[in-house]
Amino acid sequence: MAKKEKQSALGRGLDSIFGSDVEKFLDDIQNNAQEVPGRRELDIPVDEIRANPYQPRKEFDPKSLNELADSIKLHGIFTPLLVRKSVQGYELIAGERRLRAAKLAGLKSVPAISVEFTDEQMMEISILENVQREDLNPIEEAAAYDSLIKRLGYTQEKLAERVGKSREYCANMLRLLKLPSPVQEMVTEKKLSMGHVRALLSLKDEDAIEEAADYVLAHKMSVREVEKYVKELQQEQPQKKKREEKPKDPLIEDIEHRMSERLNTQVILSPRKISISYSNTEDLNRILEALGMLEGNNQ
Repeated sequence: MAKKEKQSALGRGLDSIFGSDVEKFLDDIQNNAQEVPGRRELDIPVDEIRANPYQPRKEFDPKSLNELADSIKLHGIFTPLLVRKSVQGYELIAGERRLRAAKLAGLKSVPAISVEFTDEQMMEISILENVQREDLNPIEEAAAYDSLIKRLGYTQEKLAERVGKSREYCANMLRLLKLPSPVQEMVTEKKLSMGHVRALLSLKDEDAIEEAADYVLAHKMSVREVEKYVKELQQEQPQKKKREEKPKDPLIEDIEHRMSERLNTQVILSPRKISISYSNTEDLNRILEALGMLEGNNQ
């Protein structure tokens, strides 16, 4: 009876099987404590195992992999990989780090357990396992959450429940995907923290975000400094936008141009005001002389 209940639970989806504890569920399968359809223990050639197409983790630490490979050479693989049968060979469900290390160690085959999972179950297991183990960098984690929403129809509420995080946390992670690609790389490479990019995302415009991110890195700014810097940029943007939206009168532009050429400096005409730029006292005297305002010119 228990076996039938577990099999029917598998058909109803992963919520019914393991709740939010993916690691325990996988351990139970590998220890034969969890009965699932098609469970078989095998020794599979590494060349017959294809990478998990739903694997959210893209970055693997080379040093850590080499250390695991050295351990595998000496002791072998203790925990079998989890796979499913495909049309040609097998698809990896869990254990990519072990598979990569096994290849580095020169193993021709690896111990594995084959189970029957649907694409949806396979994707959910892959993503949730990595999230629970905190194996993902922030951008990978954000992309994983986005996959669960788009492919499995998760709401943000359900996403938060499944990954054991707050809804606000999940929403902030998803916002990372709005960052321009170069800035996402800065996050992946740990050049910018979550605090840095949360402030930068307030800028909305991608070009502005990228320029600001470069400035932040160049000046090695703290999170508080970035927040202050972003506020200053936001105050400047509406003024700039206002100037861009209202074209200047061609006659005013012509006067500005002629005065700038005559005085050899920038001249700006705004309503009821003329602004003339100068760099130092000597430059100011030069402009005053050109305007016939020095005492020597009035005599």
